[in-house]
Amino acid sequence: MVDIAQTDERIKEISPLRRALIRPELGGMVGTVAVFLLFLLFASDSGMFAAQGALNWSLVSAQFMIIAVGACLLMIAGEFDLSVGSMIGFAGMMVAVFGVVLGWPMWLTIITTFAICLALGALNGWIVVKTGLPSFIVTLAFLFILRGFTIYIPQTIERKTIIGGIRDAAEGDWLAPIFGGKIGTSFFQWLGEAGVIEVFERGSRAGEPVVDGIPMLIVWAIALVIFGHVLLTKTRFGNWVFASGGDAEAARNSGVPVNRVKILMFMFTAFCATVFATCQVMEFGSAGADRGLLKEFEAIIAVVIGGALLTGGYGSVLGAALGALIFGVVQQGLFFAGVESSLFRVFLGVILLAAVILNTYIRRIITGER
Repeated sequence: MVDIAQTDERIKEISPLRRALIRPELGGMVGTVAVFLLFLLFASDSGMFAAQGALNWSLVSAQFMIIAVGACLLMIAGEFDLSVGSMIGFAGMMVAVFGVVLGWPMWLTIITTFAICLALGALNGWIVVKTGLPSFIVTLAFLFILRGFTIYIPQTIERKTIIGGIRDAAEGDWLAPIFGGKIGTSFFQWLGEAGVIEVFERGSRAGEPVVDGIPMLIVWAIALVIFGHVLLTKTRFGNWVFASGGDAEAARNSGVPVNRVKILMFMFTAFCATVFATCQVMEFGSAGADRGLLKEFEAIIAVVIGGALLTGGYGSVLGAALGALIFGVVQQGLFFAGVESSLFRVFLGVILLAAVILNTYIRRIITGER
């Protein structure tokens, strides 16, 4: 049999090393291994990797992960959404206003909040594709608009910017546990009784395991990562996302509905932000006007660490998930290691710069630029 790669000059062989270097997840994989090794070395005896410590950094990572999935797909499609953080605050406040102030059933409150936020995401996308304005500018405007409404609405109605009572309003509701409940409680109770994980020795929870279930925030994060990965790598729509971000005009000429793809990606980003917000208010039992600050930048940084190019057309949901995991481990790891927590922001800046430099190098390898 004749090797086609040797007989057809149009086919270029790629070495295994080069193929590995251009994988979007490479930076996230290397960073994840490095971070875990670092904290295993310096914080292994601090309880960071015990059951409760692992739950802490898993919860923080899940928060980053949920919004990173939406940001990743949108960035691969060639757009940005800087209103994600404000959308989180706005969505949480809508849950509080509808469910607590107006007294709506929580299931209706959640559905209505999702409908409003998805409509706002669609409006974001529609303005971008119809006007041709950079999504950076359009969503920056929505960042201020949504944050302004998030502050104005509760101040006008309740004369305050924090509204509590969400847990009481959600009690007995059929939809609320999907965002604020836990799964596997019986299994973790068994682990506690078997001595596999620690149990509380005193207080009102004496005899109960320190981890009594997996919060729905983590379940949502895993589900969205799986959904995003399958959508991007196993479906025709995923090919459309890559094509829309790689070369929109060429994609249109090939029959790809670029405008529709971009609008749907803006809507999916809004969906992820609303999931985050709903889980958050169910956990804390209140909504605050300052929730979600800087989350849009943290989502973008996670995606960039995960290997996505700022120019669009290249990236990986799994890479973005690894970037989010790095964030969660580092943020909690600094606490367990006794390091000043403000250095987390320093880490964000350094890791962003390093990721952009690495991604620029990868882009040059892909495109053949010098």
